[in-house]
Amino acid sequence: MTVNGGALGCVMALACVLIAGCAVGPDFRKPAAPDVTGYTVQPLSATASTPGVTGGEAQRFVNGSDIAGDWWTLFHSQPLNALIEQSLASNHDLKAAQAALAVARENVLAQRGVYYPNVTAGFSASRQSQSQALAPTPNSNAFQYSLFTPQVSVSYAPDVFGLNRRNTELVKAQEQAARFEMIAAHLSLTNNVVAAAIQEAALEAQIDATRQLIDLNTKSVETLRYQLYKGYANRLDVATQETQLAQVAATLPPLLQQSAQQRDLLAVLAGRFPSQSPTATFELSSLKLPEDLPLSLPSALVAQRPDVLLAEANLHAASAQIGIATANRLPNIELTADAGSTALAIGQVFASGTGFWGLAASLTAPIFDGGTLLHQQRAARAAYVQAAEQYRSTVLTAFQNVADTLTALQQDADGLKAAAAAADAARVTLDLSERQSRDGYASYLTLLAAEQASQQTRINLIQAQANRYADTAALFQALGGGWWRRADMARDKHDN
Repeated sequence: MTVNGGALGCVMALACVLIAGCAVGPDFRKPAAPDVTGYTVQPLSATASTPGVTGGEAQRFVNGSDIAGDWWTLFHSQPLNALIEQSLASNHDLKAAQAALAVARENVLAQRGVYYPNVTAGFSASRQSQSQALAPTPNSNAFQYSLFTPQVSVSYAPDVFGLNRRNTELVKAQEQAARFEMIAAHLSLTNNVVAAAIQEAALEAQIDATRQLIDLNTKSVETLRYQLYKGYANRLDVATQETQLAQVAATLPPLLQQSAQQRDLLAVLAGRFPSQSPTATFELSSLKLPEDLPLSLPSALVAQRPDVLLAEANLHAASAQIGIATANRLPNIELTADAGSTALAIGQVFASGTGFWGLAASLTAPIFDGGTLLHQQRAARAAYVQAAEQYRSTVLTAFQNVADTLTALQQDADGLKAAAAAADAARVTLDLSERQSRDGYASYLTLLAAEQASQQTRINLIQAQANRYADTAALFQALGGGWWRRADMARDKHDN
């Protein structure tokens, strides 16, 4: 087989000239960071402290400080750390997001092939019998013969108007979108595990306090019923206390239900069935409240939040789609070259005189399509406007999340302080009631009422403590979760 190297060289030279064309459509530019200097209207200050109470430490906001990639370790709970590591290794939603990223990366690698010529090789063998009424095909004038044809074909479509470049830009933007979806799944998973563990600890403490409250109310009912029997109480007092007992008892089943659901949630987050829920239990007293809270600069937030970066990647993809739709309305050029050999015997396929070659160039351009390509181009431009507005909305929501969380942390600290003061006052009341009861100055019902009030303030205190832990975790999530400090996710952070 002989190939005309000069001819193929001409094809490749022409391709190099044509590929130097421009890429139609807009060139994407990253949106500028918002021109704001803070998250809240009022300047931030350290939160109030409540000494001697779990979760009562004052929290300080450190402006410009970076976020740890394993921020959950700041709660200093080994069971929590172990559960999160188990969840990161086994959660199926996270694994699905990782697989989606692998798909997107392979699509990027596959797209690179459009920049190279397409080379194919073929071989055909046939046995033919020619009609004697027609001129025979071989030079030997035989009417029956065999044909053996090895052939190499080269085709190339020069990227004159940048269609291939815009398609490559599109799949790269889609890869970035898949990457930030995976990072968002990672961040949501870690925050959900922390929030569920905190909620479970709070529910268990509330269940314990509620059961004690039910016991106290039960004793009150029994005492009043005895006094009614002896004539020292009336039926209205008994009915009132029975109503209170029933109301308190009615609050226990929902707490038990919520606790069981949190255990089921923790199991599923860790990639297990509900019947395989983690054996570790969580208590608020075993968690340490982080005191120094990093607070990213507003200009850095848009470069950290995965949802904002995902919206930016979608905006980039929409920009590339405009170029693709524009290029589809312009002419396409294809260059082809064929070289091979045809012989009547397999042993002669490379003999002199059996070779053939051919060069071709084709140009196709849309003339009339009923407006399809025009409206597809307009749709791409409208989709870009849509993506731009979605990006701006995502940025505003990100700043709102941070501002809401900062406000919540301030109010949580004040709420805990008030709840602790109420618990202290109820405890003093209980102590005085116990002394008066021992000295005969207070009735048993007065003592039980003081105990009930103390238990109720304990439940309120538990809820206030849980709010501080949960909103602290929410702040780390609102600021982006520090994923850029994890080696497994920090690759190509700014590559769009």
